[in-house]
Amino acid sequence: MNKTVSVLGSTGSIGTQALEVCEKHGLKVAALAAHSSVDMLEAQARKFKPSVVCIYNEDKYTELRGRLADTGIRVLCGMEGLCEIAAMQETDIVLNSVVGMVGLLPTLTAINAGKDIALANKETLVAGGELVMSLAAEKGVKIYPVDSEHSAIFQCLQGNKREQLSKVILTASGGPFFGNTYDELRSVTKEQALHHPNWDMGNKITIDSATLMNKGLEFIEAKWLFDLEPEQIEIVVHRQSVVHSAVEYNDYSVIAQLGVPDMKIPIQYALLYPNRVECPTGRLSLTDYGSLTFEKPDIETFKCLSAAIEAIKRGGAYPCLVNSANEEAVKAFLGDEIDFIQIGEIVSAVLDTFEPSQITSYEDVMKADTAARAYVRERIGKKG
Repeated sequence: MNKTVSVLGSTGSIGTQALEVCEKHGLKVAALAAHSSVDMLEAQARKFKPSVVCIYNEDKYTELRGRLADTGIRVLCGMEGLCEIAAMQETDIVLNSVVGMVGLLPTLTAINAGKDIALANKETLVAGGELVMSLAAEKGVKIYPVDSEHSAIFQCLQGNKREQLSKVILTASGGPFFGNTYDELRSVTKEQALHHPNWDMGNKITIDSATLMNKGLEFIEAKWLFDLEPEQIEIVVHRQSVVHSAVEYNDYSVIAQLGVPDMKIPIQYALLYPNRVECPTGRLSLTDYGSLTFEKPDIETFKCLSAAIEAIKRGGAYPCLVNSANEEAVKAFLGDEIDFIQIGEIVSAVLDTFEPSQITSYEDVMKADTAARAYVRERIGKKG
C-alpha cells in the first residue's frame, strides 16, 4: 500500500473517486492535474498535499498559483505541465482520467519514463493503440484498465492462460435510449441524453453512452488491451450493469466479473493490483436484482457503434478519425449546434470521406485528429 500516485483529471468523476480510494488505503498522492476547476483543484491540493499540481487551462494558471502561494505546492499549466507530472520520478503509477485526445501525449510520456498506467482515458488507445501498446512492451510498463468493462476482462483473465481465450463479452447498459427506433431518436433533447440510467459520469462520456459510441470506443480499446481480433469481441446489452464483462475460453467456459455499478471497484483494482482489499462501495446482492437480462445491440439504429467497429476492422487512422469526429460532434450537440441523431451521421460519414492512412507516430495521430475535426466543423458550418 506504499504506492505513490499521480492523478490526471483529478476533479472529474474518476479522479475524485480515485482520491477516495487513495485516502482510504493511504496511497500517497504525488501530483494532481485538472482541466479548469480552480476551486476543486485547490481544495484537493490542500487536502492531499501533492508536491505539484497542473491546471490544463492556461488562463486559470495565475489564479491557481495565487491561491496556493501559501502551500509551497508547485503549480504548472497546459500540456507541458501534464507531461511533466506524467513523468515525475517519485510517481509509481499514473492514473490518466482526462477526457479526450488530450490524454494521449501524457500517456506516452509516462510510458517513456517507465511509469505504470491506470488507464481511464479511452482516446489513448482508440487513437494511438498500436503506438501505446508497442511502447509499453518496449519499456516493460504495465497498463491497468480502469473502465469497468476492461477491468472485468482483466480480472477474468487472472490465473488463466491467455492463449486459451476464445473471445470476450463486452457488456453495455444500452444507455437511456435502448429500444428506441431511429425516428424516435430524432426528438431526443440534450437533457434526456445527459440522463444515464446507471452511471454518474461527465457530460461527454454520458452523451457517448447515449449514442453507444462509448461502447464502440471500448470495443477498440479491448482489441489493443487484450491483443484481440475484432471477431473475438462480442457486445451484449445488459441493462442492469451488474455483469461488467466476461471471458469465454476455448472449452466454452465463460467467466464473468460482477459487482454493483460503482467505479471505485475497478479504480481500486488498477491502483492496488494484485491486492484485493475492502473497497469504499456497497456489496452486490443478486437477490435484490432478482433477474439479469442480456440482449443484442441495435447497430443499425446506433450508428456510432457500427462506425467504431468498422473503423477498427479497417485499422490505420480510421479509429482516430471516428473518435475525433465524435468529440467534435458531441461538442456541437452540447452547444446546441446539431441534433442528437446527427452525431452518428457525422461519425459514420468520416469512414466514407477519408482515404486509408497509417499511424506510425504521435504526429500521425494529431494530423488525423486535426483533419477529422476540420471536416466536422466544415460540415456543420455548411448545414448551418
